[in-house]
Amino acid sequence: MDAYRTNDVAARGRVSPGTGRTRVRVTAGRAEVRESGPRDKSEGEFIMTDIRKPEDNVTPTCSREDAAPRRRQMLKTAVVAGGAAILGAPYVRDAEAARSQTWKVQTTWDAGTTGYKLFEAWCNSIQDKSGGELAFKPFPAKSVAADNNALFDAVRTGVLQAMNPFTLYWSGKIPASVFLSSYPAGPDLPSQWETMFYGLGMLEMTREIYRKYGLFYVGPIQHDANIIHSKKPVDTLGELKGMKVRLPGGMVAQVFEKFGVSTTSMPGSDIYPALEKGTIDAADYVGPAINWDLGFSEVTKYIICMGPPGHTSLYQPVDLMDLTVNMGAWKRLSKKMQRFVEEQVQTYSVHHYTTIQEADLVAMDKFLKAGTTVSRLSPDDVTRFRRAAIPVWYEWAKKNADSRKIFKLQLDYMLNPYMGYVTKGDLKGLSL
Repeated sequence: MDAYRTNDVAARGRVSPGTGRTRVRVTAGRAEVRESGPRDKSEGEFIMTDIRKPEDNVTPTCSREDAAPRRRQMLKTAVVAGGAAILGAPYVRDAEAARSQTWKVQTTWDAGTTGYKLFEAWCNSIQDKSGGELAFKPFPAKSVAADNNALFDAVRTGVLQAMNPFTLYWSGKIPASVFLSSYPAGPDLPSQWETMFYGLGMLEMTREIYRKYGLFYVGPIQHDANIIHSKKPVDTLGELKGMKVRLPGGMVAQVFEKFGVSTTSMPGSDIYPALEKGTIDAADYVGPAINWDLGFSEVTKYIICMGPPGHTSLYQPVDLMDLTVNMGAWKRLSKKMQRFVEEQVQTYSVHHYTTIQEADLVAMDKFLKAGTTVSRLSPDDVTRFRRAAIPVWYEWAKKNADSRKIFKLQLDYMLNPYMGYVTKGDLKGLSL
């Protein structure tokens, strides 16, 4: 994207917007790029020295009388060469490019899965799209930070500059995060979450919450609805009683516990061995494509789609991921590059979602051919599940002011007759 590329300072004399004046001083064998004017205190002067190779055998100093004609000749050469070189050395880009940054970004996708391949390809495209001003170095789950708690802290402290997690993983740290991704019996369409984030002001609310933790929430990344893989058949809510099930925690686990489920939380890479050893009876985790990659067909024979026909998941229909950045790293970006990253997240979200949906259809055929049986909830069980879930909304909304504020926005949206997700009768006896 040429809009994000920089130009040769010597040839163009460009001044980067908002950074003050840019000065280039060239002497024999040396080029210095300095800025004057306002800048972040954490950003010092950017000086490129000794840009010639040692074998060029350039005398490091010269007399004042010799310097002027030599400077004129160098500038003339740079213009003729289209700004490609100064005294045969690599060209000097402007101060904005001199601040080129590389972010280490860890995702919660496991290496080798469909999700990680998409994430890796996206990260590897950033440097070219940004004209070299920003690069993402991708890392799969557990590669730098060993677990979710470590991942959160690694980004806060700057060990990693960014992360691509499942947003609701932070329910123990940020209670409002249970409302930043879909929850049991709540809004269940990707378009509704896009509307709340980008149309109703939920993005700004979320960023305000994350700012308290030294983090910048760039935006949501759509991915999939979640399904449950089970070692035993489950056709009704009643049959869940007594089962030990891997769930993401927070509100989701609390609703399942109302039906007699013993819940536990673990990363995606730990699910296969837990199912294989019988440590758990069933596991919730994303959709068919990634779950096939993780080998779940080898250790389970049943898939539970927790919803009626036409509805994949009543408990987690829009399992959002996001891009979250260390606040210091975010502030070191220019305004232009901040907009670039925000736009990239929105574009990637669409690509990520649609590609995984396509892969899900292929993977489901593989599960069926491997002998997997799919079950769904009856209409009566859907009603029971909703009745159990709605009071839990209010419990989490009352955790703190941030949770209440986010939930109030969503509740007003669901109560709107255009949506019709809940009625005043559904909320009888409940209040914020």
